[in-house]
Amino acid sequence: MRVTREQAAQNRDRIVEAAAQLFRERGFDGIGVADLMKEAGLTHGGFYGHFSSKEDLIAEASARALTRSLALWSTLAARAPRDPLSAIAGVYLTSRHRDNPGAGCLLAALGPDVSRQGPAVRRAVTDSVRSGCDLLATLVPRKSKAARRRKAITTFATLVGAMVMARAVDDRALSQEILDAGLASVKD
Repeated sequence: MRVTREQAAQNRDRIVEAAAQLFRERGFDGIGVADLMKEAGLTHGGFYGHFSSKEDLIAEASARALTRSLALWSTLAARAPRDPLSAIAGVYLTSRHRDNPGAGCLLAALGPDVSRQGPAVRRAVTDSVRSGCDLLATLVPRKSKAARRRKAITTFATLVGAMVMARAVDDRALSQEILDAGLASVKD
């Protein structure tokens, strides 16, 4: 049975959605194409009708996950115009985000692994990091352009770094202390 273009587009979207979640949960190498396709409710054989390689899927899934994170940041900032950076940090640096990597920030879940990926994945992440820094810089009040850029990069690095550390430790109290310290640092 032949699939319509609309159904093919929906299938591709299901694959990318499943991949975006599963890569963040299990890592890029933690799930194979067959299991990924099964999670998307499709057959393994259909993968190459949508993607030329797993790397192409990783790049697209990474871009989608990061785009969604930035959209959330924009929404949070718009809701808290007096202190948008604190609003973003207040949602990002939470135990809920820490405990649900599959629904959270790709950089916090897979940042170190990105450096081991090919150029398409690195480009997708680079573009998103640049966009994130640009967005955060617009939220920094009353400073020079260079100072806003530094604060944006520092804020982004603090968010991701604190989340990575909070997930890495096996002591829940220390994990929460790391999240709290990151939040306080962004608010300063």
